[in-house]
Amino acid sequence: MGDLYFENHTGTFQVSHRKALSHHMPASHFHSTYEIYYLMSGKREFFIQDRTVTINEGDVVIIAPNILHRTTNAERPKHERFIINMHERLFSPDGSHKETLRPLLDQDYLIVSGSLRNRQSIETLCGAIIQEMRERGSGFELYAQTLAVQLLIMCCRHFRQQDVELPASPSPMHERISEIIRYINEHYVEELSLHLLADRFYVSPYYLSRSFKEATGFAFVEYVNSVRIKEAKKLLEGSSIKVNLIARKVGFGSVTHFGRVFKAVTGHAPLHYRRK
Repeated sequence: MGDLYFENHTGTFQVSHRKALSHHMPASHFHSTYEIYYLMSGKREFFIQDRTVTINEGDVVIIAPNILHRTTNAERPKHERFIINMHERLFSPDGSHKETLRPLLDQDYLIVSGSLRNRQSIETLCGAIIQEMRERGSGFELYAQTLAVQLLIMCCRHFRQQDVELPASPSPMHERISEIIRYINEHYVEELSLHLLADRFYVSPYYLSRSFKEATGFAFVEYVNSVRIKEAKKLLEGSSIKVNLIARKVGFGSVTHFGRVFKAVTGHAPLHYRRK
């Protein structure tokens, strides 16, 4: 069977299933939906928020809205993955069920380990969703959404039962880059250049550039721009602040440059995200 992709007309529910040879996601990746990433086969390195973790076959990663993430180079790029993107209002429209979904709502991301018991139940639900999306019978979208909600609840149950300690960084280099990323995430409004941060963290610009790309999948400037645009998008959606002021608030000296970078990262002009 070929790859599967579905997105509803409101952009609140997306399903993707594919076997891939690529090493990493081709673009900056953050969105207003929850993402459920199930690794059906292979091995991935996943950069999420400020750290890189190794994801193994059978693991599930659930990522909250507007959390920057990307799969990065792995030893063997061949893999199969199943992804659901789902807006919170589809599984908690009135804010109810918070206790059931507490692990999901309280954290930026969850990693549910692919133990045999977990994997059997998760794989059954994912298989049912894939079948429903391929056959597309009457009411298939709503039915698939109910299965996706079951998957979320199941993952929250499994997460409560497992050791919640995060996987270790793959190497000391990854841990060092995580430290630099945390600095960027906290100081994105300030001037941030490769040379400035190399000096601050006592490494060479060449080492920082090469290691940053290896650990995160992002070039240094690409990551800084992605963080700034992510914050700008939140301000556009949640405030009435003028675009030129938002540009300055997130670290851009020129509103023209801000507009170009925003379009490159999101695919849209800034005003596309302004609440009506």
